[in-house]
Amino acid sequence: MYLEIVSPEATLFSGDVTAVTVPGVNGEFQMLENHAPIVSLLQAGNVRVKGDIKIDEAFKDKFSAGKNGETVLSITSGTIEMKDNKIIVLAD
Repeated sequence: MYLEIVSPEATLFSGDVTAVTVPGVNGEFQMLENHAPIVSLLQAGNVRVKGDIKIDEAFKDKFSAGKNGETVLSITSGTIEMKDNKIIVLAD
């Protein structure tokens, strides 16, 4: 599935991933390939991404390595939409 993480400044990441876990306002949830369409608000926490991820050098300082090979981005709030195996995270 395809993931885009967009901040007010730039697109921080775009590419294929295997799983995305986000801090929803009603609790953390994970999306895998062929997940049902969803739109949700996000709260402060970590967006955790699994897959063979290549982060642009300009944005590497915003991401960290998590456990089990995850890539982690800390956010303060945001919105997520998943539809047709494409996830867009608008993150602050």
